[in-house]
Amino acid sequence: MNVVVRPKPLSPLLNHCPKSLPAETYYTQEWFARDQKEIWARNWIYTCRDNDMANSSMRRLSVAGENLILVKSREGEITCFHNTCRHRGSELCTVDEMKTGQLIVCPYHAWSYDLKGNLVRTGPAHPTKDFCREDHGLLAVHVKVHDGFVFVCLADSPPPFESAIDTGVDALRNWHLADLVTGYTMVKTLACNWKGFWENYNECLHCPGVHPALCDRVPIFGKGIQSAEEAQDWTEDSVVPESYMKAGTTSWTVNGKPCGPEFPHLTDQQRKAGVHFVTVLPTAWIIAHVDFVRIVSMRPLTPETTELKAEFLFMSETLKSKDFDLHNAVDFVCTVIAEDALASEINQKGVRSSKFQSGTLMPEEYDVYNFQQWVRKHLSL
Repeated sequence: MNVVVRPKPLSPLLNHCPKSLPAETYYTQEWFARDQKEIWARNWIYTCRDNDMANSSMRRLSVAGENLILVKSREGEITCFHNTCRHRGSELCTVDEMKTGQLIVCPYHAWSYDLKGNLVRTGPAHPTKDFCREDHGLLAVHVKVHDGFVFVCLADSPPPFESAIDTGVDALRNWHLADLVTGYTMVKTLACNWKGFWENYNECLHCPGVHPALCDRVPIFGKGIQSAEEAQDWTEDSVVPESYMKAGTTSWTVNGKPCGPEFPHLTDQQRKAGVHFVTVLPTAWIIAHVDFVRIVSMRPLTPETTELKAEFLFMSETLKSKDFDLHNAVDFVCTVIAEDALASEINQKGVRSSKFQSGTLMPEEYDVYNFQQWVRKHLSL
């Protein structure tokens, strides 16, 4: 009989208290422009769910300050282009979303493109012999559809998509994410820099003072840590708990019970854990429970405002059930998000102080440190 020996997890705590990013990176236009150019324009950015976009439609997007169009053909193939006509630069899609046939037609001079971006017609204009149609196709943007999530990347040579997902592309395979249906969407505009909200997500030192209900649901959060390995008395011989959920609860719903059928293909370990986190920098994190999944994504608007979107995904049979209670399914999480938003906005105001140059991270903020190191690498700091 072969025995698989797995090493005990080591403490992730920092062994020093490093300085955080400079304060000005959270509020100046100069640093915001660098974020857009060096981070948001060079990485995979989440846009929407595949099944939330109708076939034969076109959607206008803003990514890293660029005006884009996401196009879905009659057959369901998704492409993305810069929202500019190759004639004289007119916007092609002038509304948030619209139907399209087999062609994308410029509303100004009727230049027409197929859904792969090739120029088909030049409207009433009659080009001379020196004009080459092949040189005037739409300017393409890279697209990746993964588990029903649609990502785009503005870079000419995008990074490998697999490297964008911290726990690997198959981490949530047992949830069959592509088959899930959006049951609720929450959109908020936060009065904080996008990095501040990411950092809030990456630590739980704020949990005892900010999230009373969450700390009741996940008691270890009440200690200001996210896992047993973060405890000061942790050793390699300590026992790793199978679940951090409060006894008698299995999900992040209001009543702690599943809001519908549990996902049928989860392992016993996945069910006992109760929650699984997947991070896709810089754009989103996916949190999977036994009964629903949510993706929380952000879009920087200005140096001190960020659009936050939380989409709640369910099995279709859950939404069709006469016993399904939407408020029970989403209100607990929406409260947590609202608490995080307020904390991040308070932090943003304080960072603005002329006397505050940079912060100091505590050992428990190792994931904040990892995030800031990722930012530093992109910005060559």
